[in-house]
Amino acid sequence: MSAALPPSVVAARAVVADLVQQGVHDVVLAPGSRSAPLAYALAEAAERGWLTLHVRVDERSAGFLALGLARGSEPLLRHAGGTPVEVTRPVAVVTTSGTAVANLHPAVLEAHHTGVPLVLLTADRPHELRGTGASQTTDQVGIFGTAVRYAVDVPAPDGRDGEVRDLLGTLGRALVAAQGLRDRHPGPVQVNLAFRDPLHPPAPLSPLPPEETWPEGFRRTTVVPPAPGPGSDPALQGDPARTLVVAGDGAGPDARAVAEAQGWPLLAEPSSGACGGPNAVAAYRSVLGVAELVQDVQHVVVFGRPTLSRPVQRLLGRPGVVVTVVAPDGGPWPDAARNAEAVVPRLADRWSSPATRSGSDDGFLARWQAAGRAAADVVAAATSDDALAAGLHESRHAALAVARAVASVLGPDDVLVVGSSNPVRDLDLVLGLDHPQAGDLPDVLANRGLAGIDGTVSTATGVAHAVARQGRRTRALVGDLTFLHDVGGLLRGPHEPPVDLEIVVVNDDGGSIFATLEHGELAASDDGAATFERVFGTPHGASLGPLCAGYGVDHQLVLDVGSLRHALQAPTRGVQVIEVRVPRADRLAESRDLAAKVAAAVRATL
Repeated sequence: MSAALPPSVVAARAVVADLVQQGVHDVVLAPGSRSAPLAYALAEAAERGWLTLHVRVDERSAGFLALGLARGSEPLLRHAGGTPVEVTRPVAVVTTSGTAVANLHPAVLEAHHTGVPLVLLTADRPHELRGTGASQTTDQVGIFGTAVRYAVDVPAPDGRDGEVRDLLGTLGRALVAAQGLRDRHPGPVQVNLAFRDPLHPPAPLSPLPPEETWPEGFRRTTVVPPAPGPGSDPALQGDPARTLVVAGDGAGPDARAVAEAQGWPLLAEPSSGACGGPNAVAAYRSVLGVAELVQDVQHVVVFGRPTLSRPVQRLLGRPGVVVTVVAPDGGPWPDAARNAEAVVPRLADRWSSPATRSGSDDGFLARWQAAGRAAADVVAAATSDDALAAGLHESRHAALAVARAVASVLGPDDVLVVGSSNPVRDLDLVLGLDHPQAGDLPDVLANRGLAGIDGTVSTATGVAHAVARQGRRTRALVGDLTFLHDVGGLLRGPHEPPVDLEIVVVNDDGGSIFATLEHGELAASDDGAATFERVFGTPHGASLGPLCAGYGVDHQLVLDVGSLRHALQAPTRGVQVIEVRVPRADRLAESRDLAAKVAAAVRATL
C-alpha cells in the first residue's frame, strides 16, 4: 500500500474490499464526517462495479432499506462438508457517529427477530475523544444490546504493522456471525470502527488496484457451517504428511485418534484429553524452538483451545503454515494468531482411519518422535532423584520435579485439577514421563477458559464431589498465589457434605511465572530486581499451616520428593493440604537452561 495514504483510508479500503470478497453486493450509506474514510472507499468500489452503493440521508430509512435488500437478495451458497447450504446474503449499512447510530435501532430490532444478516459499520471517534464532550461522541459500543449476534469495538488505526490483517480477521468473524455459519442463527452484527484524522485520501484521488488492498500474507478464513452427514474434508496444501496436530484444552480423544491414524505428530496440552500415545511429543514447546525441525511443517490441525505456549502460537501464525481449526460447537473459534485457513465443525471420518493415510512417508513423524524422546530424556534427568539430592528447597528445577512426582503417582482412574501459571506449564513438560502406557494417564482438568488463578480450590472441591460418585479420587496441583487467592474455598459449613481432596501447593513465596516471561529480564538486572520483586514477584510470607488450621484442614509440609510421593499415595480423608517449598530466584535461568538442553538434544537427533 502507498505510504502516503492515511491509516484511516487504508483501513476503510481494506474493509470495503473484504466485504466484496465475502459476498456483499449492496451497501447503504448515510452521510457523515467521521465515516468519510468508508464513504470514499465505497464510492471507489461502486465506480469499479464491485458493489451497488445506496445513499440515504436518514439512518432510520437506511437501516430498513438494508433490511429489504437482504431479504430480497438471492442467497449465498456455502459448503458444509461438500453439502451446499443456502444463507441469506448480508447487506452492510454505514453511519457516522452519535445519534446516527441510534437511528439504526428499529431496523436492527427487526433484523434480530427475523434473522436477517445486517452488517452495521458504525464510525466512531477515537478512544481519546470519548467522554470528553467532543461533538457527536457518545458511548455507542454495544448500543444495540442483545439485538446483535456480535459486537466489536475496533481501535482507530495508526499504521502499525499487522493492524489491517487484524482488522480483516475481526471483520471476518463478524460476517460469520451475521450469516449464522457457526450456530445457524443469523442476524445483525455491529463493527464499531474508530477513525482518527485525517479522514480523507490525498488529492487527487488515486485508486488502488484490488490486489494491493490486502496486507502481504493475509489469509482469509473459510468457515464451514455445520450440516448433517459426513464431516468436512479440508484440502491440504503441500505434502499432507508434513502435518502436526495441536490439542488444546478440551480437545478430546479425536485429536489423538486423527494424529495416530494419519501418522502426524501430536502436541497435546495436559487438559486436552488427548495426551499420550506413540505420536505425542514430549516437552513440545521447547522442541518447537528447533528451527531445523519446525521448518518442514506445512499444515497444522487444531483441536480445542491451545493457550499454554507462545511457541505454539508462533507456529500457528507462521505465514507458510496452513491451519485448519476443528471447532464443533457454534461459538467463536480459537485463532489467536489470526491465520486459520479453515474452520470446520468436524473432520470427515476418513481422517480417523489408518486406511486413508495421506502423503508420503519421508520420516517426518519419526523425526518428531525422536525429538520428543530426546526432550523427555532431558526433562527426566533434570527432575531425577539424583538431581534433587540437595532437597527441594535448594535444587534446580524443584517445581518441575514436584509436578512430575504428583503426575507419577496418578493412575487412569484419578483426576488431577491443575492451577494456572507455572503448575500447568510444569505438568505440560512432565506428564507421561512415568506412564509408559498412554492408558495409564490420569484425567487432567484446568480452568483454561480465561486461565485465571481465581477459584481453583473451589473448582477442585466441586470436581472432587462429582467424581467421588464414580469412585474416583481427586488431587489438585496449585501454586501458592493460586491457593491464597481462593483459600476461602477451604471453608465448609457443618451441614455441608464432606469431600476427600488432596491439594499440593508449590510454594515459592510469590509469582514465579513472571520471571519466565519478558519481565524476567527486569528481575535479572541489578537496577530492576527490586521493582520486579515488588510488582511482579509479590512475595507474601504467608504461613500456610496456620491458615489451614483455621479452616480445620489438615496441613503437611514435605521437604523432598520421596516424602511427597509417600504422602500422595496414602489414603485421603477429608481435605488435606500438602505444602512443598521450592526456590523462586533462578526460575528464568532454569527455564532457559532446560530449553537450551532440549534444543541441543533434539538437534543431535536430526
